[in-house]
Amino acid sequence: MLIVVAISAACNLVPGIGTIASIIIAPALSIGLYLVFLDMTYGKDPEVSTLFNGFQYTGKALWLTILVGVFTFLWALLFYIPGIVKSLSYSMSYYVLAENPNMTAREALNVSKRITNGHKMDLFVLSLSFIPWLLLVMVTCGIAAIYVAPYMQLTITNFYHEIKDLPQVETVVE
Repeated sequence: MLIVVAISAACNLVPGIGTIASIIIAPALSIGLYLVFLDMTYGKDPEVSTLFNGFQYTGKALWLTILVGVFTFLWALLFYIPGIVKSLSYSMSYYVLAENPNMTAREALNVSKRITNGHKMDLFVLSLSFIPWLLLVMVTCGIAAIYVAPYMQLTITNFYHEIKDLPQVETVVE
């Protein structure tokens, strides 16, 4: 995670082009980071090279980020609650794309909606359980994030593993 932060910070230091590069690079790095966390939950030792495997899917990762952002924004226009519900529904799409790189971004989004169907409240409560950890990060001026961020991400990765193979209701409406 420190490597991702360093790359993002370096991109943002370059005026103008750095922001555009960061927008393009961030989704690919995110997919790489999800691959690292998925490997860790499968019992594999994390490798730095895995972080850069996400660049093979830069286009899909960028398109997925755009789709999630646009759809969440449109649902949030109705009111904040539908936006929150939909963001929870879309939250597993990056894991789906990382595990299934041959899928399109739209397919990954649809699979995420399907596997989170019936589990959004569980994910919401799990997210609320991180509040004390986030307060610790604030109190330590960000230093605790070195431990807390990977802990939170691995917890959500394990949640993804828990729900992805459960039988789901097949009908999901956009």
